[in-house]
This record gives sequence, structure tokens and C-alpha cells, in this order.
Amino acid sequence: MSEPALPLSDDDITEKEPSGLIGSAQRALRVLEIVAGAGDGIAAKAVARRAGYKLSTTYHLLNTLVHEGYLIRLGHGRGFGLGYKVGGLYHSLLGELDVDHQLRDGLHQLHLRVSAPAYYTVFRDTDVVVAAVADSPEFPRAQPLDFGFHEAAHATAFGKVMLASLPARQRRDYLAGAGMPRLTDRTRVTSRDLETELETVARSGIALEIEEFQPQLACLSAPVLDTEQRVTGAVAFSVPVHQFADRRSDLERAARAGAAHFSKLLSAKDN
Repeated sequence: MSEPALPLSDDDITEKEPSGLIGSAQRALRVLEIVAGAGDGIAAKAVARRAGYKLSTTYHLLNTLVHEGYLIRLGHGRGFGLGYKVGGLYHSLLGELDVDHQLRDGLHQLHLRVSAPAYYTVFRDTDVVVAAVADSPEFPRAQPLDFGFHEAAHATAFGKVMLASLPARQRRDYLAGAGMPRLTDRTRVTSRDLETELETVARSGIALEIEEFQPQLACLSAPVLDTEQRVTGAVAFSVPVHQFADRRSDLERAARAGAAHFSKLLSAKDN
């Protein structure tokens, strides 16, 4: 019997680090991520410890980020928190991904309706990107399927929806560049197997993945269409695999309804 596959790790989904990177910029971004992950307030010593940097270096990085508006100093000895420029960047990115409050509200309603995390993905250039997520402590999103996730299209339900919509040559080029790594024992890693499944996805308008992305996880997705009936995005849900068979019909109805609603919202914006 083979050993169970491990969950997706950073090494599985990132390329080898290229040469020519600027170390100081990487360190500053690392400090920004640590502050963001700590909640509203973290001391410089804690940042230095988590980053593995000298305290003097950490202070220089923190002061620079404060000066540029990406961090702020909090009162009463609470240390550092995110600055308000970060919010502007986030809203700019949402605008580029065409995600407004109506879509976010609609995704939240889908989450409440099916008691499962709901995802909205879009094409961004050649990437399939998670543009919004609606979840709750009771029904949390699958990690690392968070805002901005753009890997493993061959092993995710929303990725399959969007791959199925591409012309064959464009799909082959995408997969040649992205690769098809084996993430679990059930991941499809040959083009022939995936192409057969994508033909079914294109006909049915529904994509599934059962323990292909992560063990014990199942996902279902439906396409969002533009005014010319081209796939421009996808709605997806994830649930524990032991619940999937009983919940599949309800998840499929909700995914189709949500995708149709989002298609109308996007069409109204274009008119």
C-alpha cells in the first residue's frame, strides 16, 4: 500500500527562485507579510525573530515601510500594524479583477446558502486566479485557496472549468508552462487523461475534483459567462470529501445559480 499523499506545500506550487532578485526588497516584503499575519500589532523584536533578521535590520525595514505608508506605529506599545496604503492596493487589484461589492455580497449569500466556502475565480492574462472567497469559522476556506491563488489549475474544479474553455493549443501552452505536478495519489498528471475530463466539463458545464488537490477535500465548480457566452470566471465550493456524495446535487444547483447570477451582474456592467 502506498503512503498517503501530503497536502500541497509551497514547494509544490512555486518555481525555483530566479537570479537577479533584490534582497532588500524581499526582506521588506517579508516584514510586511509578518506584520499582516500577526493581526493589529506586533513588536519589532517579534518581527525580527519570525523573519530571522537582526533587530537593527528589522528596525530599518519597519521604519522604511512606515515612511512609505505601508505600515503604521500603533499606540500604547502595540508595535506595528498595516498602513492604509495597503488597502488602496487591495481595492485597485479588486478593480482589475472586476470584483465589486455586489459580487462579494453574492458570493457571501452562496456561502450561507450551502454552508460551505465559496470561491470566485477569473482569468487574469494567462492565470486562473482566485478573485474572492466567502467563508466563516464554521466552514473555512481550504488552504491555500485564498485570494490571489493561481496554481494547480489541472487539479482544481475551478481550474478545470476555465481550462475546458480554452482553445486546445492555448490549453496545451498553458499546461506546458504551468506543469501538471502530482499533488495527491488521485491527481491527473497526463494531458490525455485531463483532456478527456475537460471534454466532459465543457459539455456538462460542471467540473469536479475529488482528492486531486488535497486529501479529504472535494470541490465543484460552474462557469461564469460574458455577454458573448465565453467563460470569464467560475463559481466553486469545497467540502470535506466524506460529505460530497450527499451534498453534490445541492452544491451543483447552487454553483449553476450563482454562476448565472454573476454572469448577469458582469453583463449589466458591460452595457
